[in-house]
Amino acid sequence: MDIQKSKNGTASVWAGELEEFYERATTPPIVNSVTFGYRDLEEWHEVALGNKEGHIYSRNTNPTVQVFEEKVRILEHAESAIAFSTGMAAISNTLFSLLAPGDRVVSIKDTYGGTSRLFIEFLPAINVSVTLCETGHHEEMEEEIAKGCKLVYLETPTNPTLKVLDLKRLIKAAKAVKAIVVVDNTFATPINQNPILLGADVVVHSATKFLGGHSDVMGGVACGNTELIKRIFQYREITGASLHAMSAYLLARGMKTLELRILRQNQSAMKVAQFLSSHPKVEEVFYPGLPTHKGHDFAKEQMSGFGGMMSFSLKGGYDKVKKFLPQLKLVHLAASLGSVSSLAGPPRTTSHVELTEAQRAELGIPESLIRYSVGIENVEDLIEDLTQAFNTI
Repeated sequence: MDIQKSKNGTASVWAGELEEFYERATTPPIVNSVTFGYRDLEEWHEVALGNKEGHIYSRNTNPTVQVFEEKVRILEHAESAIAFSTGMAAISNTLFSLLAPGDRVVSIKDTYGGTSRLFIEFLPAINVSVTLCETGHHEEMEEEIAKGCKLVYLETPTNPTLKVLDLKRLIKAAKAVKAIVVVDNTFATPINQNPILLGADVVVHSATKFLGGHSDVMGGVACGNTELIKRIFQYREITGASLHAMSAYLLARGMKTLELRILRQNQSAMKVAQFLSSHPKVEEVFYPGLPTHKGHDFAKEQMSGFGGMMSFSLKGGYDKVKKFLPQLKLVHLAASLGSVSSLAGPPRTTSHVELTEAQRAELGIPESLIRYSVGIENVEDLIEDLTQAFNTI
């Protein structure tokens, strides 16, 4: 069977696992070996040059890591994939490997806080010009892209305000000036959205989130066309931000239930968002599945599901947030997202802790905002939990 033509649920389980493993194991072995030996020096040389399949050193490639990479590659419809130790390693290595002093990047203001710091501090420090546009102002982005740029970086839905970009439109603008398009697909996951099928060159994920799905392993991944992924690979080979075999095993195991988890979280998040949008103590709900969401039409066009992430702001500001969040019983008040258990927290302690209150305000992130990652719990219980917490404020 051609696994590349299989459905998501099948690919999540079988991609990277069709070949027979050592001693006919039915789950991928955890290959902790740092190095791989060769008696034939010519074969060793050919593998080292990349002319023949095989492994030399686990900082470069590893059999267990390869299983995880293949799952993401197939699900994202990419030619190649490369794994990293964390999501920020995937993002930073991708940007630094594809950009050089004098290049220009066009992106949005609402990227994840760590990514924002790359744009605000680290890239300008090496003479890479960065223009950050108002998220959702597509005309402004098109105008900036048309001025010329090396790379267009997009994140949709955004973290933490769940803004949605029209990928087809912005990718078309980028292609007109031959810019590389990188899309952070962490919130949507490959189950709900496939930017490469819309024309993106590279897709990045914090695999720590929905891909792993259990808040017990960190990792990142970039996938796309072979030429670009090879450049990213060569950079990661030197920076050393490789994924460990044990982490790769846990990520690949988590991905076996990816479609099941995402479909459940899609359904539950919609019900929670509808409940919140009608609650008198809620100022605003940010969830692309709601018809009132500004990016709802774009989301319907390019997403098959609206995801398990949302945010909402409380009336009364941060004082209410401080009283409300500790009352939740079925939610971990913790950083990260995408787990089987629900997680919540304000951006000032999660996605944008690196930024000051003034910087968050400039990005349109109110201190009254709560980011809420819906798990796979029974949704009626989650809504009951939210209700009792609201009753305390």
